[in-house]
Amino acid sequence: MVKEIVKFALAGLGRIGRYHALNLLNRVGGATVVAACTIAPADKEWAAEHAPSLRIYDSYEAMLKEEKANGVTAILIASSTDVHASQSIAAIEAGYHVFCEKPLSIHVEEAEKVAEVAKQHPKQKVLCGFSRRFDASYIDAKRQVDEGAIGKPYVLRSQTCDKQDPSGFFVKFAEKSGGIIVDCSIHDLDLTVYFFGEDAVPAQMTAIGSAALHPELQKYNDSDNMLAIIKFHDGRMANLYACRMMMHGQEDTTEIIGTNGKLNVNKQANANLVTLSDAHGIRHEAPKDFYGRFEQAFLNELTTFTRWIQNDEPVPYSLDANVKVLKWAKYLQESFVTGQTLYFDEQGNRINKP
Repeated sequence: MVKEIVKFALAGLGRIGRYHALNLLNRVGGATVVAACTIAPADKEWAAEHAPSLRIYDSYEAMLKEEKANGVTAILIASSTDVHASQSIAAIEAGYHVFCEKPLSIHVEEAEKVAEVAKQHPKQKVLCGFSRRFDASYIDAKRQVDEGAIGKPYVLRSQTCDKQDPSGFFVKFAEKSGGIIVDCSIHDLDLTVYFFGEDAVPAQMTAIGSAALHPELQKYNDSDNMLAIIKFHDGRMANLYACRMMMHGQEDTTEIIGTNGKLNVNKQANANLVTLSDAHGIRHEAPKDFYGRFEQAFLNELTTFTRWIQNDEPVPYSLDANVKVLKWAKYLQESFVTGQTLYFDEQGNRINKP
């Protein structure tokens, strides 16, 4: 039996929204996008050229109200991070399935509200899009960890490192993104939960950072380089690095060290399988940006979300886990700003230094 096409409406047509729009229009089987909401003239111009079939709204509320009659059943939220929560809640309460770009919010209380509202609407699918969980290499690493290939995973070292952008786009972006920890390292925090389990409880955590290329980030309590260490109550450890000044390209790598071995994901950042050997040596290109590394994962997550809707399958990823990693990100942000190590009891509550 041919399944009904899932029609999406899209909130936001910025960088990531455009990728999602093109995927839904051209590459995701069983789904399409028919409407979008944006007030940015540049985004409207882009849509007119690259996605002329979209109905464009200035008002998110109007889009939610009117697109039900056009058969839209799912909302994809790719707007600025500071409105993710409010837009998610509005869409859920209006009866839509919701795919929200990570993170759910820059504020823990708002993220908790999203999770609470989603639980009140169990028939609707709600997913926070952590794309690495849909990347074939991370999925395979998770399978091997679960099968005991490296024993007990004990140390995780993970980094999210963007190619240097001389325009300084992310400086202004920091005002609404929550900064490099909430925007970038939250991927690595999510991987920590992915590989260590949702029951992992931190005992202490600390973060340091510096603004090497863009000192103006300091007015947003942000940096372009950040290091963090988390020790958990069971002795396991996570070491995270985030960077926005890689000259060669995107370098997102993860190492999971276990009691009987270790796994590396993307140990060398390759754009493809080509190497050049000449008088200067042997070299290869790196992905030019995060989408160059995770293009297939972005496609996979939308294809999978569409299938869950069509088959009425449960979403296997917990919004509570998304709230947890946001809490950790905010704690690390506090540590970075104050210069203090933070401590926690075995229930994850903040305590004074033991």
